[in-house]
Amino acid sequence: MTVREFAEKIGLQTAVEADLDREITGGYCGDLLSWVMSRAQSGDCWFTVMGNINAVAVSVLADCACIVLCENAPLDDAAKQKAQQQGVNVLLSEQNAYTLASALSKLL
Repeated sequence: MTVREFAEKIGLQTAVEADLDREITGGYCGDLLSWVMSRAQSGDCWFTVMGNINAVAVSVLADCACIVLCENAPLDDAAKQKAQQQGVNVLLSEQNAYTLASALSKLL
C-alpha cells in the first residue's frame, strides 16, 4: 500500500508531500527518538507526536515511508522545511497511534 492510498483510506491530511507513491511495508509507534532510530524498519509508517526537526532526521536515518503525527501534534516550521528538503512524507491525524496502527495493520 502506498502512502497516498493509506492517507486517502484513513482520511489523513498531508503536511509535506515528498513521494506519496512510496510503499508502506510496516508500521512503528514511538516517541523516544533514539529508540525509533534503532528499531524502525525501512518502509515503516511511523506514528508519533514528535513534530520537530529531530524526528525528520530519525525518519531519514530509518528510511521510513512516512511520519504520521498523531493526536493533532503540530509540525513545527523548521521540521516542515527539513522534511521538504529531505523528501520525507509527513501526514497529520487527530487519532491516536493505537487507532492508526490498527487501521494500517488491517490494510496491510
